Amino acid sequence: MKIFKTDHFVLPLPTGHRFPIAKYVLLRRRVEAAGIVKPADLITAPAASDEEIKRAHTPEYLRRVKHGELTEKELRRIGFPWSPQMVERSRRSSGATIAAARAALSAGLGINLAGGTHHAFPDRGEGYCVFNDTAIAARTVQAEGRVQRVVIVDCDVHQGNGTAKIFENDPSVFTFSIHGAKNFPFHKETSDLDVALIDDADDATYLAALREALPVALDRAQADLAIYLAGADPYFDDSFGRMRLTKPGLLERDRFVLESCRALNLPVAITMAGGYAKRVEDTADIHFQTVKLAAEMMGV
Repeated sequence: MKIFKTDHFVLPLPTGHRFPIAKYVLLRRRVEAAGIVKPADLITAPAASDEEIKRAHTPEYLRRVKHGELTEKELRRIGFPWSPQMVERSRRSSGATIAAARAALSAGLGINLAGGTHHAFPDRGEGYCVFNDTAIAARTVQAEGRVQRVVIVDCDVHQGNGTAKIFENDPSVFTFSIHGAKNFPFHKETSDLDVALIDDADDATYLAALREALPVALDRAQADLAIYLAGADPYFDDSFGRMRLTKPGLLERDRFVLESCRALNLPVAITMAGGYAKRVEDTADIHFQTVKLAAEMMGV
């Protein structure tokens, strides 16, 4: 198993900005301290190339991002000020998911300690997402002839609207999203299978819905690779989550997703996706338990 990191590509954000950059540093330190992989297998993520990014995004959008030509309105929609570091980190996050997908196809599992930027559309970003790493990675391993079909298992608390839009006319990629019905984004796109849950859904409600829907998604997908967005934001103390899941409940979610894929001999690339707990340590804990469980289950 290989794990890919991007936390040392730091975004210069205004004081008081709500995006939790610190969670990536905390997570990487936890992974290192636990010795989950050998140091040589905790790898600095490569940057996604223009060619790879254009498999999911329009050339014009990529050009405007690269050259800092996004409008103030577009940047407000993304939630970050433009900087060269923003562009580089977005490239690296996408490159890490590509690398995790390749690693999964070689060894059964690959992990990006960031990623899950599922709100980026072909021609725009939003919700802290500049490039859609999931879509870029899926299209890249397809273009390389490594797989024919991919399933996206999106368990972030927010619908993967950008991913759904990118693949809306592509039957080779099956999009599954379980999310809050009334949470952001307020205009939902149509995934191949959407499960929209009420506010304050707890462990039992969430897990029952997941256990019913995920086997359907995997059966319909008939995929060669799963990309799993293991969002920490369904947690009860998440600032943006509006759900009531506990850490044990989120661990059981991870276990069910990974067991379901393992039963099908389906390689899994994992990304961390969202997480905005009031205590950043809680978000790091949730992401760490995902990484640790995945390593244990895959025999690393």
